[in-house]
Amino acid sequence: MSLNRSEKEAVITEVTSLATQAQTLVMAEYRGITVADMTKLRSQARSLGVTLSVFKNTLARRAVAGSHFEVVADQMTGPLIYGFSVDAVAAAKVVADFAKTNDKLVIRGGAISGKVLDVNGVKQLANIPSKEVLLSQLCGLLMSPVSRTAVVLGALAAKKGEAAAA
Repeated sequence: MSLNRSEKEAVITEVTSLATQAQTLVMAEYRGITVADMTKLRSQARSLGVTLSVFKNTLARRAVAGSHFEVVADQMTGPLIYGFSVDAVAAAKVVADFAKTNDKLVIRGGAISGKVLDVNGVKQLANIPSKEVLLSQLCGLLMSPVSRTAVVLGALAAKKGEAAAA
């Protein structure tokens, strides 16, 4: 079904607003996926703050023109689902995790902050731990020297206590 001019402008406005807010764009071919699987994918995406949408490729190309996702405009061909996320890894994680269990979803590529990602780049991005995990690892690294120093000082105090008792 063909869209009229005002509907096309609304789609372009929607995609432009998504592109300006997002850090990451992931594109995947969805040919042959059942409606139930697509609904499950969208539900997972929504829970992680990822916007998954299907647009006409010509409208998507016009919408990303001038944004940092313009670098992948030439890859926007075929039946694609576009995943936009503010979190740098969320879109890649949702699409890559779903592609592991459903071979009909084929990752085509993506972009992060103006840099083109190929299929392997999207998969590598998906393997990066979440922000919360990274923060907890950083906290552990920062606390490690302090806790080691406390253990050493405690051992020294215990040793001096033994020497004073003897």
